[in-house]
Amino acid sequence: MTRPRNRTPVILLALAALIALATILFVSATRRTTVTGPLPADAGQRLVRPDSPILGPEDAPVTVVEFFDPECEACRAVEPDVMALLEKYDGKVRLVARYFPLHANSVGAAGLIEAAAQEEEWKRWRAREYLFTRQPEWGEQQTPQTDLFLRYAGDLGLDVEHARKVMDSAEVRDLVERDRQDGVALGVGGTPTFFVNGEPLKELSMPALEAAIEAALP
Repeated sequence: MTRPRNRTPVILLALAALIALATILFVSATRRTTVTGPLPADAGQRLVRPDSPILGPEDAPVTVVEFFDPECEACRAVEPDVMALLEKYDGKVRLVARYFPLHANSVGAAGLIEAAAQEEEWKRWRAREYLFTRQPEWGEQQTPQTDLFLRYAGDLGLDVEHARKVMDSAEVRDLVERDRQDGVALGVGGTPTFFVNGEPLKELSMPALEAAIEAALP
């Protein structure tokens, strides 16, 4: 009688190869820059618009601009570290948030953030954090997640009907599109992308971001 061959070693080798490949891709992704080409002559204007949301003091010596997508998993992953850096360099660093939509529900999520900000500016950052926290529920969906976002609005204590109007407004779509066009002009090719005092971060890692902040401090 022919006995079935033991395939366990083959399966383990295949799994090991996949893990190794995933590790290589992850390291490559975290080290590459997402800015391509030289910055345009109007880079300063395109990095920070007069109405760009800012977290931190206006006169901070270091400005960190982040092009982000609420639906981006990498943006969600670095959010706690970014906020920790702002706390560590309290008073010395300000964060400027710019949208760079890459997914099906990015604009809808941005609409919820803007609806929160229209009530009170501090609610913007709470809504952003909440969307990142709940991202596994709504991210990577190909159908509109409007009903879920409105439920989140209620969770956050926002005026739900106001949030509905803002999320569906041309104002939000135009704002997000302007940010996206600014990002494209600046050579942004993915999210998150950081600029520190006007210079693109060459390596996408938190140690690199902190080193750039240190170098920019007077």
